[in-house]
Amino acid sequence: MNSTDRPRLAVRSPADLIAAVPYLLGFHPADSVVLVALREKQIIFAARADLAPPGTDAGPVARYLAAVIGRQGADAATAIGYGPAARVTATLDAVRRELDGIGLAVLDALRVEDGRYWSYLCVDPGCCPPEGTRYDPRASQVTAAAVFAGQVALPDRAALTAQVAPVEGPAREALREATVQARERLGDLIGAVPPEELVSGRAMIGAARQAHRAAVERTRRGERSTDDDVAWLGLLLTFVPARDEVWERTDGADEHLTLWADVFRRSEPELTAAPGCLLAFAAFRAGQGALAAVALERVLARNPDYSMALLLDDLLRQGVPPSRLTDWPVLNDKRTSRRRRRRGRR
Repeated sequence: MNSTDRPRLAVRSPADLIAAVPYLLGFHPADSVVLVALREKQIIFAARADLAPPGTDAGPVARYLAAVIGRQGADAATAIGYGPAARVTATLDAVRRELDGIGLAVLDALRVEDGRYWSYLCVDPGCCPPEGTRYDPRASQVTAAAVFAGQVALPDRAALTAQVAPVEGPAREALREATVQARERLGDLIGAVPPEELVSGRAMIGAARQAHRAAVERTRRGERSTDDDVAWLGLLLTFVPARDEVWERTDGADEHLTLWADVFRRSEPELTAAPGCLLAFAAFRAGQGALAAVALERVLARNPDYSMALLLDDLLRQGVPPSRLTDWPVLNDKRTSRRRRRRGRR
């Protein structure tokens, strides 16, 4: 699911909408059903799900998508199915019924396959011929506008998943050694702090704050964190209060996306939960719901009970728009200031 808090694309025809979808999702969909939600003729949200398997009930997929779209404050939607008619038709029929049931206008229902599209609502052979309408997304002004605005559409969802895959080979060996050294460093830190600071967690929180601030600054300068930097930050984030301190300072800025994608891919498997969730949160804030989803899939595959991952996964599944958290850094900075004032009075 993706918010469309990005440069607006001028969509004037079904072909334009089909050309826009990969840039709304971040990748070219296949064997999928996509709902594009509109409010006052403006695209506000796009949600995707796999087509229902052949011979199965498409109702669960349709109800899920309709519920997500229904929470966006949309007044209309267009449904698009990608694949052969034998698979698309049942899913689109179920989606249309669900949208009708929640009172959402269905502007069109399209099927896309092999460079052609068909409308399930248009019966005029003059504009919707039985053989389908050919389209070329490369010729669309929507594609040109999206590329000019810096938006990217990867070839498929697998290419998106590859962006969060762990590094392997010599890079993995180097990170393994760095993590051993980071554990020794953590032992030294714990052994050097007074008992009261150890109980309060101040030392770990302070170290995480410092390591995070330095990592963000390096990323802003276009520099990559060293193996030691990644291992140290990842280890500190296993302490939940330290992780939450960093979470409060995470938004959808480019440097946050870049940093957490890098730390997530390079961290040792047992240290990936926190950076993976922080990447997912940054991607959600940036309106890149698909990237958030693949990051959470990898986290939950290894850590199915990790509470932050479950919370963010529910946030995505509920279709909560990123705009709900517009004031996140401001609100949390205020909380941080209050905590600091309380600490100063102790």
